[in-house]
Amino acid sequence: MRFSESLIPTVKEVPKDAEAISHQLMLKSGMIRRLASGFYSYLPLGFKTLLKVITIVREEMDKTGAQELLLPAIHPKELWQKSGRLETLGEDMIQFKNRSGKDMILGPTHEEIITWLASREIKSYKQLPLTLYQIQTKFRDEPRPRFGVIRTCEFIMKDAYSFNANWDSLDES
Repeated sequence: MRFSESLIPTVKEVPKDAEAISHQLMLKSGMIRRLASGFYSYLPLGFKTLLKVITIVREEMDKTGAQELLLPAIHPKELWQKSGRLETLGEDMIQFKNRSGKDMILGPTHEEIITWLASREIKSYKQLPLTLYQIQTKFRDEPRPRFGVIRTCEFIMKDAYSFNANWDSLDES
C-alpha cells in the first residue's frame, strides 16, 4: 500500500486533557484516537507500531526459555474470592453476571488464573523451573484514566509468571 493511501490522520492541536508528551505525540502523529475516557483505538500506524513492540517482547521472552500461552479474559469471581484479592483490587475490577447468573470478572491481571492452571498441570518438581507469559488485553475500571494508553481502562500487558522449586531457582528466573 502506498503511503498516500494510508489512514494517518495527523492533527496540529491536541486536547487539553492530553497531559503526557507520549500521549500528545501519539495523537498528533495519527497513531491513536480516544473513544471515551480510558479507551483508545489504535489506528493503522499505531497498531503497526504496537505489533512491532509485541514482536520484540516475544522474541526476548522466548530467548529466556519462557513459553507463551493465552489465558481467558473473563474469570470466575470465586477464584478471586479464594485468593482474597477480590477486596484488594475492589472497585478497579469490572464485574458482571453471565446469562446463568454466575459472577464473573473482566481480567485486571492473571495471577489467580495462572496459579489455578499451574496447580493442575505441574505434577513434579522435575517440571521446574517453568516460566509462562502472555500478552493480552486487561481491564480495570480506573478512577481517573490518564496519560493516553499508559493508564487506561483497557490495555495490553505482557505478564510473566515463574514457577520454581526453591529460592535460588526463583532468583535465577
